[in-house]
Amino acid sequence: MSSIFLLEDDPVIGKAIQLQLELESYKVEWAQSLADARKKVSAGSSSDLYILDVNLPDGDGYEFCQWLRQQELKNPIIFLTARTDEESVVRGFEEGANDYIRKPFSQKEMIARIKNQLSEKKPTLDLIRFAGLVLIKNQQVLKNGDSLISLNRREFEILTAFFERPETIVTREQLIDRLASGEEIYDRTVDSHISHLRSKLQKNGVKGIKINSVYGQGYRLEKAV
Repeated sequence: MSSIFLLEDDPVIGKAIQLQLELESYKVEWAQSLADARKKVSAGSSSDLYILDVNLPDGDGYEFCQWLRQQELKNPIIFLTARTDEESVVRGFEEGANDYIRKPFSQKEMIARIKNQLSEKKPTLDLIRFAGLVLIKNQQVLKNGDSLISLNRREFEILTAFFERPETIVTREQLIDRLASGEEIYDRTVDSHISHLRSKLQKNGVKGIKINSVYGQGYRLEKAV
């Protein structure tokens, strides 16, 4: 029997979802607030799949989803919410969700999406660790302690190249090849992105690494002394 964690503050909707899931032979644990959800998970609650509402009395489901991923939870997460605008949907996936169901929804659709998530073998989070930092490739973020730093595509590609070859020279040519996607990239473009990346890491309190220039060759990622 698969277990499902439900975060839904509306007692009518929550009860209806719980009954429907139990009719499908799922074990359901239901939390009605962000505080209650965190308390249950922190106390050792573990489920095969998580269904999260966004609008909560003491926060939002995005925050809880991000928190779950920070705990390196790999199980599928589905948002079930009345927020239907594109920005909200995109944010849901950016925070680490596997699916997004818009309210109002049909019970059949919800069950089908749940079964789809539980039947698929989800890849584990692709992690690269260096100097106390964790690059989460699947989510395109850098974990610094309890903080997650979002990276744009080029920042992510550059940092991945460094994390894959720490304390080794990565040439500008290698970075250009990595960044190119149907567009022409120049040395000065790479240098500009490196500069922006350094500033972003500094602004977000990353102190464990440094990106050093190697004259005439490229760059090298090293542990900060």
